[in-house]
Amino acid sequence: MLHLWQHLDVLTRAASVFALTTLLASAARAQGTRADYERAGRLSELRRLVRRFAPTLHWLPDDKGVWWSVGRGASRSFVTVDTTTGEVASGAQPPAGAASDAGERLAPVAANARSRNGGDECELVLRNGFERPVSLFWIDPSGTPRPYGELAPGSSLTQHTFAGHVWRAVFEDGEVAGVFIAGESDGVAEFDRASQRAAQARGRRGRGGRRGAGEPPADSAPREHRVFVKDFDVWGASRDGSEFRLSHDGKEDDRYEPPRLWSNDGSKVLGFQTVPAEEHDVPLVESSPRDRVQPKLLHANYLKPGDRIAQRRPRLFDVVAQRQIAIDEAPFADAWAIDRVRWADDGSRVYCLYNRRGHQQLSLYAIDAQSGAVRTVVEERSPTFVDYSQKTWLHWLAGEQLLWASERDGWNHLYHVDASTGAIRQITKGEWVVRKVERVDEAERQIWFTAYGIRPGQDPYYAHLARVGFDGSGLVVLTEANGTHEWAFSPGGGFFVDRWSRVDQPTVTELRRSGDGSLVAELGRDDAAELLATGFRPPQPFVAKGRDGETDIWGILVRPSNFDPARRYPVIEDIYAGPHDHFVPKRWGLGLRQRALAELGFVVVQIDGMGTNWRSRAFHDVCWQNLKDAGFPDRIAWLRAAAAENPELDLERVGIYGGSAGGQSALAALLHHGDFYDAAAADCGCHDNRMDKVWWNEAWMGWPIGEAYADNSNVTHAAKLQGKLLLTVGELDRNVDPSSTLQVVDALIRADKDFDFVLVPGGGHGVGESPYLVRRRQDFFVRHLLGLAPRR
Repeated sequence: MLHLWQHLDVLTRAASVFALTTLLASAARAQGTRADYERAGRLSELRRLVRRFAPTLHWLPDDKGVWWSVGRGASRSFVTVDTTTGEVASGAQPPAGAASDAGERLAPVAANARSRNGGDECELVLRNGFERPVSLFWIDPSGTPRPYGELAPGSSLTQHTFAGHVWRAVFEDGEVAGVFIAGESDGVAEFDRASQRAAQARGRRGRGGRRGAGEPPADSAPREHRVFVKDFDVWGASRDGSEFRLSHDGKEDDRYEPPRLWSNDGSKVLGFQTVPAEEHDVPLVESSPRDRVQPKLLHANYLKPGDRIAQRRPRLFDVVAQRQIAIDEAPFADAWAIDRVRWADDGSRVYCLYNRRGHQQLSLYAIDAQSGAVRTVVEERSPTFVDYSQKTWLHWLAGEQLLWASERDGWNHLYHVDASTGAIRQITKGEWVVRKVERVDEAERQIWFTAYGIRPGQDPYYAHLARVGFDGSGLVVLTEANGTHEWAFSPGGGFFVDRWSRVDQPTVTELRRSGDGSLVAELGRDDAAELLATGFRPPQPFVAKGRDGETDIWGILVRPSNFDPARRYPVIEDIYAGPHDHFVPKRWGLGLRQRALAELGFVVVQIDGMGTNWRSRAFHDVCWQNLKDAGFPDRIAWLRAAAAENPELDLERVGIYGGSAGGQSALAALLHHGDFYDAAAADCGCHDNRMDKVWWNEAWMGWPIGEAYADNSNVTHAAKLQGKLLLTVGELDRNVDPSSTLQVVDALIRADKDFDFVLVPGGGHGVGESPYLVRRRQDFFVRHLLGLAPRR
């Protein structure tokens, strides 16, 4: 029997479905009309029509079962799945052996979190585990704290809230006691020492620092001696307080950092001497500040390609003998980074990872602790680039052994390295890639990892969980469904919850065995029946051959809700071709940004062309000193193949839009492929790679700066412009220098080209996604691809 609130919920949902179905089905056949814009503006209401299966899952002791609650209040029930038999049972009480908290015990989050809108209703039990009172605040979506009273020591209260809402507890002196985000179901927020420490730790990580990965903090140093920096040089001090000098060449513009990397016996320490990076001042003018009439001149220190970066060189000291051990400096020339420092157990050598500027060499070195001689343990070299920012991975094992990631066979795979001899042996192999190592089980000598492309016949970007032995034996793929997967293991590790979906398949949640991936039970599915009843069309995955006629290129098509297959629709591509990743969505979702544009009378597509990441090395190398390519030969081939199978696509009217690197590519479409693309909207583009941040551009364009930089610049090719162009940028963009866009504007004016340009006062990076510029982008494509006045 339904309670009153349940009757009301059913009636409300039915009314919503009817209203949205009527709205979508009754849309006028005209395109770019006011009604189309209004319908696009209401698309967020579709979120309410998907019934998500996302309960908080709890595990019984020894992984004997998993359980969750359904409903609230008097109607609440509990579902339990037996992990041995897969049997599902339901009852009015939690199962025997369940923890006393019926709600999830939430993990604390960073102090700067803010609430999101649109979550389901739930309840939080807020508990004060301290011996002093705390003040409670709800952090609204703008980040503003809203007071909710005080919580006495040891007390708790039950607070109605919504999934995604952030709750913060603060002591009287302003110190944060903990921050929590409400989940999809009821939960418990325990403010205690653990939450306080977690918040502080997250805050420190968020601020970042100079310490490289693998370097211990300063307070881990042995206590027999201490070392410190005085007058730019390194000094040591014994326990009796007597001081001794360890270096003699430090100076203000080539100073020592306090050495922190001690050998196990405390006799030696590794540090660094650093020539600081140059200052590169980027002036920014805030034309319309809110607190005064006159403009403000602001400054950002922002290194660009070719600038002098910090030059860090390793320095080794024998503190017991009170001397510096000279290290051969030649191997460390032109260092981009030196980190991942690790001492051998016996203190005979110290290892460090060296990345040469230009990113064509990545070397693990061993420095002899007596002589300072440097030996190469394992090394990656490439005539193009080593993808250090995405694929660097090493894991030390006992006995001077380590695991290492490499693309040396053309695919990102795992290797075993003997650090004492340099012998290397491949562990994983095949025309697929290791995307991420999840964990290393040294006791069982197994590696658990995320793989892309390991399931033949599936989209090669779908994430699957796999396991392999250290010797390469026993490879098993533990997820199987045709979709992209994410997972969470049981406390004992014997089972995992697998959530998988596709852009055209709502999420399915399954319980599987970790040993062989076999299915225990399906736990639930997201229900999109009400959404589909409105006429909603999920994106269509599509694959076609690329420029070489052999390589599969993957993408999606997003159609309007009032799609008519008898009509012809202009096509608009949403582009981002940054070589650091791939970008076409793989999970289920509404895709509202693309869909809002499609609603105006377009088919919107997104494609991952050659030059993007996480396929073969040859696929990725297309981007090398060639960012203007942006995969366009593959994109155009894909679009032509899509139009051959979907005749509603009108390739006589093709638009493209993107921001940042996507803005660079959107404009490049008109400069280099103006015979195919007719209109482009480019926001905050890094149009000249000499003008953008040093790390991203040197990673793909190389160092020293060569002719390729100018050849890939949109400024260089501005006179080739064909078609209609909308350029937008925020005057206070601190990610990409706004002058990068303004220099394109200057070049277009000098070439006597027509275009639209909007400079947004006070705007930052990505201002093109602000409501005003989203509407301007919509209007731009309606005018130039539909040939209509917008919003009539």
